[in-house]
Amino acid sequence: MTRTADIPKVELHLHLEGAAPPAFIRGLAQEKRVDISGIFDESGGYKFEGFVPFLRTYEAACTVLQNPQDFYRLTKAVLEQSAAHGVIYSETFVSPDFCGGNDVEAWKDYMAAIQQAATEAEDSDGIILRGVLTCIRHEGPENAKLAARCAQETAGDWLVGYGMGGDENQFSQADFRYSFDMAREAGLRLTTHAGEWCGAKEVREAIRDLGVERIGHGVGAIEDMQLVEELAENGVVLEVCPGSNVALGVVKSWAHHPIERLRAEGVKVTVSTDDPPFFHTTMSHEYEKLADTFGWDEARFAEVNRAAIEAAFCDDATRARVLKRLET
Repeated sequence: MTRTADIPKVELHLHLEGAAPPAFIRGLAQEKRVDISGIFDESGGYKFEGFVPFLRTYEAACTVLQNPQDFYRLTKAVLEQSAAHGVIYSETFVSPDFCGGNDVEAWKDYMAAIQQAATEAEDSDGIILRGVLTCIRHEGPENAKLAARCAQETAGDWLVGYGMGGDENQFSQADFRYSFDMAREAGLRLTTHAGEWCGAKEVREAIRDLGVERIGHGVGAIEDMQLVEELAENGVVLEVCPGSNVALGVVKSWAHHPIERLRAEGVKVTVSTDDPPFFHTTMSHEYEKLADTFGWDEARFAEVNRAAIEAAFCDDATRARVLKRLET
């Protein structure tokens, strides 16, 4: 089999801030003289145990990302690593909560810096990046409306989607209907985290109440085989992050992960890293584990990558460019 790093890959579920290498965040902290040493373990990696502590560590790391230039540098660092593992197209979740405090004009400056870095990375490494603006669920529905306003004002060729991350145990999907309607009216395509912690019911509610076409994670759907059948019939795409699920204890082990069962039932599954340095993973590592655990081969990876680019929120011209690269 071809080395997994050499397989051209499409990634749909990557949090920009969550992809920040620990060394990058430590360097920024030193520059700004901010003490966040408590979020790192003895080996220099991010330190947490469990989902809520993970969110706290994540948000603490973001405190040193303070201006558009920081996000320019972050984007360059993240895309360099993604390209090194064969990613040719990526959609990144980025929140205006961390980029100007949901102020529209400030967000425009941050997005311009991220776009500039993305353009330079495409020129140098061939990787294409598009943005999915996300509200933060545990910050509540009113805060989400501010994020959606930022999304409305900057929707276009680069900002192509709207979604929601954060603590799935806070509020309900329906509580965010208004902000998702705002994004839909702006022509943005929709995804949301669901079925990571709260099971199949959460996936059903995300589709019913928000009208999303993709689900972040979605692995809890396996609890309800009627839902699995409906996902397959309706072409709802799951942005599956197996390494993240194992690291956080969503599933017991790679062998217990439902990605292969979901795929075998006809559900469109894709593969992503979520927050790679937090979970000690890369796209190459995800592919290696899928090959070792479920026997996935080059044909299977090609199938999954085609499903991913077909589900991508980019325009048709970009999709055609990526498909051409996947097929050569």
